[in-house]
Amino acid sequence: MTQKKEKKALCRVPMRHSIRTKLVLVTIAMVFMIILGGVVTNLLFMEKFYTSQKADVLKHAMELLEEQDFSDLQEKAEGEDGVEDEWESEIPESLKQYCEANNLLFLVMDADQTVVLSNQKARDAGKVSGRLFGYNEGLDKAKPEILEQTHSYTLQKNSDFFSKEIYMEIWGQLKSQYSFIVRTPMASIKESARLANSFFLIVGIVMAVFWGIIAWFAVCRFTRPIQELTQLSERMSNLDFEAKYESGGKDEIGVLGHNFNRMSEELEKTISELKSANLQLQKDIRKKEEVDEMRKEFLSNVSHELKTPIALIQGYAEGLIDNVNDDPESRAFYADVIADEAKKMNVMVKKLISLNRLEFSSEPVEMECFDLTALIQGVLQSSSLVIEQKNIIVKLHQMEPLYVWGDEYSVEEVITNYISNALNHIEGEKILDIRCRVENGIVKTSVFNTGKQIPAEDLDKVWIKFYKVDKARTREYGGSGIGLSIVKATMDSMNQQCGVQNYSNGVEFWFTLEHREQPGSR
Repeated sequence: MTQKKEKKALCRVPMRHSIRTKLVLVTIAMVFMIILGGVVTNLLFMEKFYTSQKADVLKHAMELLEEQDFSDLQEKAEGEDGVEDEWESEIPESLKQYCEANNLLFLVMDADQTVVLSNQKARDAGKVSGRLFGYNEGLDKAKPEILEQTHSYTLQKNSDFFSKEIYMEIWGQLKSQYSFIVRTPMASIKESARLANSFFLIVGIVMAVFWGIIAWFAVCRFTRPIQELTQLSERMSNLDFEAKYESGGKDEIGVLGHNFNRMSEELEKTISELKSANLQLQKDIRKKEEVDEMRKEFLSNVSHELKTPIALIQGYAEGLIDNVNDDPESRAFYADVIADEAKKMNVMVKKLISLNRLEFSSEPVEMECFDLTALIQGVLQSSSLVIEQKNIIVKLHQMEPLYVWGDEYSVEEVITNYISNALNHIEGEKILDIRCRVENGIVKTSVFNTGKQIPAEDLDKVWIKFYKVDKARTREYGGSGIGLSIVKATMDSMNQQCGVQNYSNGVEFWFTLEHREQPGSR
């Protein structure tokens, strides 16, 4: 599970590389580029544009002055020294509004340098009239930037000597032979450009944030199916085919998602078939390896186990043939040894056949209900002679009928192996203790005998075929090391358990069976 999470983490696209982030950043960058383009355009062309527009404004003001009749105004000016209030009242309304709307200052004077009409105060008008006189007489020492010049007017930029401001102005002679000058401060143009640039920057930042948010939600909606397909591909790379594309849609992404689902289903089906075939192949290979290994082990163990009895039988038979001892007692002893060893070989072969049947037979186990108490009592009865000869104290704690499910013949063989093994290893107090405990529908039967403990390192090995803890002692009572292997195979065939446990005064072997409450019930 941890490995799967690590793979998934490695497949996840970092935020800085995601399509969503790139699209949002591109949108914000486009907004900034538009605003930056506006600012650069203002810086490079706005002043020229304003200059062109103001030139037209100044020319139109000159045209408005051309339309005026200054003869009456001249008489008033000569008689009253050009009082400012009278100029204000004499300015035509259209000219007045036009000049106020476009921030224009104008002055008209006659050939005697008398101011006929102006929208400036008398003090300022005197300064401007002097400048106009200097222009007319060529006495002005300033170096204006001439923008346009004709026989009747000059359009230029010039610095005012008194205010030090840059003015754009038009001056010349009207058709009525009056001199005029119309001017507007250039500072207003630059200030307008500066304010416009500041406004663009502020609006640009706000719009970039606004459109960034809008773009984020729009891109999220657009990229959600793509993210779903990415996650789907990650899960498919981990062979998780339960994931399906669910966003739907009839566009290219929807068709791609539908194809992903089909591919996932086909891959799942194909991989399932491959896994089944691979599992069966592994089972066949493992079974073949086990059979080969067991065949080698079987041949080795059988050869080892049969070597001693065959050698004894051969030796004593040759002694009989060669009449090593002629007396009847010796010949009888030789015959007894041969018969005893043949009997041991016969028992071992039978056990091997029984074990082979349990391990390799494909036939189902015949489960039946039987009385476990009666079965144990029968095995003890069969071993009563040995029990009496060894003065063994038998304690059977289960006397009432106890019904269980299992193969009665196989269970009898298990109990016989346990009791026989206990009788062969019993020592000390020579107590054989047999108990049956019922718990949660399971009967646990234990066979305990006093004596030496099994070494801890051998507890898990006693179930191995031909394994012997004490080989000398086993040989003494004719054990082959197969009995406990038969017990383990029998319990496995019935899906039950068996085990061994050391105690301070002996060893206990146990096995389990399914309990039945009463005869006839299941």
